[in-house]
Amino acid sequence: MAVLRLFASARDAAGTRRDEFDAGTVGEVLDAACEKYGPDFGAVLGVSRVWLNGSDTDRGAAVLESDEVAVLPPVSGGA
Repeated sequence: MAVLRLFASARDAAGTRRDEFDAGTVGEVLDAACEKYGPDFGAVLGVSRVWLNGSDTDRGAAVLESDEVAVLPPVSGGA
């Protein structure tokens, strides 16, 4: 099972910081998460960066059982 790690507003939309999905690609992991967590999560995902094992990735990248997919929404801040 690939591990999905969620940060900031993605974590808030899903109600969890970590989950596991049985999937063959990054896209399958993200699609399963959208189905499980609903449209609010999908909206956050649409503006987020996605990493596979700490590197920028795309939806077609293969995932193995020990891989980690991370959803990193934009962070705002300032002074």
